[in-house]
Amino acid sequence: MEWYVVNTFSGYENSVKRALEDRIKGKPVAECFGEILVPSEQVTERRGKQTVRTQKKFFPGYIFVNMELTKESWHLVKNTPKVTGFLGGNTPRPVPAAEMARALGQTGPEPEETVVAPDVVYNVGDHVRVRSGPFANFTGEVEDVDRDKRKVKMSVSIFGRPTPVTVDFSEVELVGA
Repeated sequence: MEWYVVNTFSGYENSVKRALEDRIKGKPVAECFGEILVPSEQVTERRGKQTVRTQKKFFPGYIFVNMELTKESWHLVKNTPKVTGFLGGNTPRPVPAAEMARALGQTGPEPEETVVAPDVVYNVGDHVRVRSGPFANFTGEVEDVDRDKRKVKMSVSIFGRPTPVTVDFSEVELVGA
């Protein structure tokens, strides 16, 4: 069996995969088919204040099918709804092993995210300076520390009035005594 690229309607890759798997079940040509892949990865995006995990496709409009190319298997794939054909037309060529290994490497397991603990531990009463963000170069006194969210609530003087602001650990630094 070799890997072939099948062209689908964009946005219908997963439904084509399911339809193809359903069509293969119970057919005599089933032994000609191996794995069917929609090359994608899980991505974490920030939308406003929320973190959302979504699937991002590497090759929109394409799926990979591991199969033995015969006249029957070709017709089964070609006549699946929302399939426009094989990459290569009526005489598709298999994907070279090196390219397929690279593509499969992209769809491998995602590395675990690691949370880096801050080097400095902030305490209530510490004097800190904001290094970045909208309050850059303001100094103030720490009023509250949220170690779980990695945030510091501090009071800064804006227009001569004390104003409470909350900033991330990475945005502040201790002011030398």
